Amino acid sequence: MPETHNSSHPISASTSTRSALGCQLLVDLHCCDRALLNDVTFVRKQLLEAARQAGATVIGETFHSFSPCGVTGTLSLQESHLSIHTWPEHQYAAVDIFTCGDSVDPWCAYELLKAAFEAERGSAMEIHRGRPDVL
Repeated sequence: MPETHNSSHPISASTSTRSALGCQLLVDLHCCDRALLNDVTFVRKQLLEAARQAGATVIGETFHSFSPCGVTGTLSLQESHLSIHTWPEHQYAAVDIFTCGDSVDPWCAYELLKAAFEAERGSAMEIHRGRPDVL
């Protein structure tokens, strides 16, 4: 069952999280700074820093600015991926943080990105992927 997280304190890993092949956070960031969401250089820098701070290894990247506004970006990670799509006109960003193994802390990336984009509100749904009990 997916878990939701709306506070600044991560949910502790349960037994099913540790035994799953991966952990995916589906993140919504609301009331963000419009200028930051529209700056592809800033968005790239923040995703790279979030990956680094979370303990991930970046193996590839793609970023793109839209006209008239918005940015999309994806980091391919040795441990899976980190992606973002921004809607500056709505002060909103959708983020996907998918990690495999135990070496990366996806909640660390969540907190860093929430702060970086100056989100007034953030929420995340945690999904345990590849659970052995359902494989």
